[in-house]
Amino acid sequence: MSGHSKWATTKHKKAAIDAKRGKLFAKLIKNIEVAARTGGGDVAGNPTLFDAIQKAKKTSVPNDNIDRAVKRGSGQEAGGADYQTIMYEGYASGGVALLVECLTDNRNRAAAEVRTAFSRNGGQMADPGSVSYLFSRKGVVMVPKEGTDEDSVMEAVLEAGGEEVNDYGDSFEVLSEATDLVAVRTALQDAGIEYDSADVVFYPSMQIEVDAEGARKVLRLIDALEDSDDVQNVYSNFDASDEVMAELEDD
Repeated sequence: MSGHSKWATTKHKKAAIDAKRGKLFAKLIKNIEVAARTGGGDVAGNPTLFDAIQKAKKTSVPNDNIDRAVKRGSGQEAGGADYQTIMYEGYASGGVALLVECLTDNRNRAAAEVRTAFSRNGGQMADPGSVSYLFSRKGVVMVPKEGTDEDSVMEAVLEAGGEEVNDYGDSFEVLSEATDLVAVRTALQDAGIEYDSADVVFYPSMQIEVDAEGARKVLRLIDALEDSDDVQNVYSNFDASDEVMAELEDD
């Protein structure tokens, strides 16, 4: 098992705060629309759409917004945009690697906003392939601790392809190969274990430990990138100790 990561815990808290501000809603709706366009609007036959809808519901996105996104994506309703996925690579302060995943209907706008965020916040964009090799595609399922324990979670997912279970304070992170995500999520459901989200992500193969000042610089850049409507996810290989993250929370 890899060790407890204070940054991972903070990231999940940050997502909750962003959701309250309504910041996350548009990105979740976009995910649903793209999933419906790619795999059809039938939730039973489209596991990616199922997970996108579940995540949106758990973040309190109104059902009407979800239904309209499915209809737009599947062509039942007009107004759907032609979103493209674009990946940008770069570095934050201290050589911390960043992968920036955009979902946009305007490539030029997305590129300009990402470039501006890097240049104004002490970062540097990198050539394609120079950062991505530090990450691999993984399935990540977040399971709330309430009502279960680490052994029960591991037992439920082991045969379905679960590789490890990490303890993140008030939740467990279940890691798997990207291709095993649906099987792992289904195994948890069959075992009666609730989960908060199931996503395929870019997971760092190695992490860079940063001090408080380094963490501030990295987080400032990530915040600037996430402020763009075109930026869907930012993946990083930085980590910080409990003490460092506690210091930042006191800022």
